[in-house]
Amino acid sequence: MLIVKKFGGSSVADKEHIYNVAKRCIEDYQKGNDVVVVLSAMGKTTDRLLEMAKDFNPNPSKREVDMLLATGEQTSTALMSMAMGALGVPSVSLNAFQITMHTSSRYGNARFKKIDTQRIRHELENRKIVIVTGFQGINKYDDLTTLGRGGSDTTAVALAAVLHADSCEIYTDVEGVYTADPRIVPNAKKIPEITYDEMLELATLGAKVLHNRSVEMAKKYGVQLVVRSSLNNAEGTIVKEETDMESMLVSGVAIDKNTARIAVFGVKDTPGIAFKIFDLLARKNINVDVILQSIGREGTKDISFTVARDDAEETVAILEEHKSRITAKRIEMNDTVAKVSVVGAGMQSNPGVASRMFEALYNAGINIRMIATSEIRITVLINEEDVEKAMRAVHDQFIED
Repeated sequence: MLIVKKFGGSSVADKEHIYNVAKRCIEDYQKGNDVVVVLSAMGKTTDRLLEMAKDFNPNPSKREVDMLLATGEQTSTALMSMAMGALGVPSVSLNAFQITMHTSSRYGNARFKKIDTQRIRHELENRKIVIVTGFQGINKYDDLTTLGRGGSDTTAVALAAVLHADSCEIYTDVEGVYTADPRIVPNAKKIPEITYDEMLELATLGAKVLHNRSVEMAKKYGVQLVVRSSLNNAEGTIVKEETDMESMLVSGVAIDKNTARIAVFGVKDTPGIAFKIFDLLARKNINVDVILQSIGREGTKDISFTVARDDAEETVAILEEHKSRITAKRIEMNDTVAKVSVVGAGMQSNPGVASRMFEALYNAGINIRMIATSEIRITVLINEEDVEKAMRAVHDQFIED
């Protein structure tokens, strides 16, 4: 068997954790399996490197930031290989350039285009454990790029897809995917299995356990994922195309505090205005989520939407620059909001989910600012100060003890 194992930063935070991971990987290797290990940077290394960059330059070049951040994963993979060597097992650490892992050219949020497998297969044939830097790639200029927060998950899935791996295991500091963040909701339950679509919605809506692009890629290439704890041998959560969990109305509740609301007031109530607004943002690669448009009055309408908090100031600047083109009278930004979402494939065939969610929020005294829905999710925008209380209230409404 060929097994791809990915370990996050908390799983390789220090020497003790690194040796723990090394021993887990060696167990599979000694059973005769080929093992490819994908690592994130140790602990909070990425955060420290970002702070260092801003200390030198408050507005550093994105290319240079990627050059700096890529050293985090290179450190963890080299140390892991040294640990395995100390344990008597042959291994090799490889970075994105050595493999090569081709990506688009967008620094800080690159996407995979192609991965060369020759070097990895050569090392596996020589019975070495191959340890790969997650989170990074190489663009057409031979510059290092990074894939965005959580990008090591995507590296692991991409490798599992191109290597036709028999298993892709994502290790973290929790025992799988839960119905809610167990640090906020003490009675959250571990989910034995979940569909790609449900997991993609949860990941996109704030659940930190998997990078949303990794789930998207797993679905596209049919890579079955297992989310497990690096601290024990408990059974994890299987992420796959179909599950036997039809009885679950709601699979999970997610929150996202990285949200800002943008309101564009007094635009002309004529065709093409919404297109002009969102085309301006799309050209700058700014993702928009919840959108609300008011009923036109006196020839004008208001349009509100949410963006990631990191994109809020740039969004306002773009819209202010083109204020006359989009016919806006006023533009406002609120970054003290957050999203609460319920996700579940069972919602498609069960009416009344929205009313139950709104009832839970009403009973908790929480006001709803905006609402968005799809076939398998409902998202509401609320004040950030209420978000954890809202998560517990909505979870208690849908997840039985």
